[in-house]
Amino acid sequence: MTWLWLCVFTPALGGLALALVRSLRWAGWINLGVSTLSFSAALALAVQVAADGGFTRGGFVVDAFNVYLVVLTSFVALTTGIFSRPYMAHLCHEGRLTRRRMRLYHAMYQGFMFTMLLALTTDNLGILWIAVEGATLSTVLLVSLYRTPGAVEAAWKYFILCGVGIAMALFGTLLVYFAAQRVIPDPEAGLSWTHLHALAHQLQPGVMGVAFVFLLVGYGTKVGLVPLHNWLPDAHSEGPTPVSAVLSGLLLNVALYAVVRLKMLTDASLAGAGGAQLTGHLMMGFGLASFLVAGLFLHRQRDIKRLFSYSSIEHMGLMTFAFGIGGPLATFGALLHMLVHSLTKSAIFVTVGHAAHIAGTQSLARIRGLIHTQPGVGWGLLLGVAAIAGFPPFGLFTSEFLLLSATMDTWPWLAPTLLMGLAVAFAGLFRQIHPVVYGHAPEGQRAVTANMIPVGLHLLLVLVLGLYIPALLTQWLDQATRLIAGTGVL
Repeated sequence: MTWLWLCVFTPALGGLALALVRSLRWAGWINLGVSTLSFSAALALAVQVAADGGFTRGGFVVDAFNVYLVVLTSFVALTTGIFSRPYMAHLCHEGRLTRRRMRLYHAMYQGFMFTMLLALTTDNLGILWIAVEGATLSTVLLVSLYRTPGAVEAAWKYFILCGVGIAMALFGTLLVYFAAQRVIPDPEAGLSWTHLHALAHQLQPGVMGVAFVFLLVGYGTKVGLVPLHNWLPDAHSEGPTPVSAVLSGLLLNVALYAVVRLKMLTDASLAGAGGAQLTGHLMMGFGLASFLVAGLFLHRQRDIKRLFSYSSIEHMGLMTFAFGIGGPLATFGALLHMLVHSLTKSAIFVTVGHAAHIAGTQSLARIRGLIHTQPGVGWGLLLGVAAIAGFPPFGLFTSEFLLLSATMDTWPWLAPTLLMGLAVAFAGLFRQIHPVVYGHAPEGQRAVTANMIPVGLHLLLVLVLGLYIPALLTQWLDQATRLIAGTGVL
């Protein structure tokens, strides 16, 4: 329990401290130190869960499903912090940010990490909703950090659309509480996921079915599912690059985690009424639509950050589709895809941030010849795109192969559609990135000192996971699969 408290609440205390730190130099190092401590505690927590199993205590629940997401979240927070310290300091020296806004950035960065870790570990569905709303509020301030008209508009759109979505999730949560009152006499336990999961088969199916529709639409807005995705490209393109990295690599996972947790309750409730396929069909529909629409939109982008934001929508749609299929193979593949996508996409946004600095713009038409002018950034971006496109031997090839195999096994008539979507997305990415990497470099591109440590580390991990999945990670994913799908893979 000590490791859990350290992991979750260290960012909260760090955010409060960073709000008071005036020294720009010290703030970056403190931010990095807080992230290091939180990640170290997450690793210790994972070792404890691997040795002794999960636990439910003090309003928190830790199991195989969320512990690997906790480690992933704190790890990406740490590596993004490594990139963020010199990157944000450079923006401040250029005059794009004031020292006051830098204090806001560091405080909200750790506040954002706190809300995500709280959402992943809380046992209470009400606190889960509050934590996701807290993540929304903190990222609104981060997206609008530059205070340009475009940044303020993107933050406002993000706030309004996600505010509407989170309101629908609140109504769905209230419906779950209403259904729980018939089987859980203690009103304080009515939103406890542990109690609800144990008695899910007794929950009223009609109420739970309606609740899941609202919850899927509500939290699906945060996932970026089509047609609820319009906030995501603007937020990515207008916010600072480290914010784009954690938004795409972490926040979308947390929202999808909430949907899957609530799907488990609804499936158990609907099983006795013969409607257990409702949740799966809804998730498959939203997921496949998001996957296909985002793949097509990749061909029309002119901003490099917007390009990869649509790539995030595409991959979140693929994961949602896989969780909708259910079954051990699809669930295992979706869990693995969450991991490798987060590592790859956050690495890509680091290279994109450097590329935008080199060219002085985010316009794809003006970013050219990176391999010739900045080989580290150029090769990092090229390898990142190869990984996110599903090239072997990167880990996304493995996870996408598992998802395709599960589709052919359960919904074979959808397999050609899935293959077509993967081909369209592949073509869209490389059509846009080829001139960025190999084209003729225009005059006036700036030389920058690129911090490629996070990129190299992330892509190395994704490469290793494509060749070999460690036994401990396999154990986590298999146990999570048993929890979600009711059976294991290995």
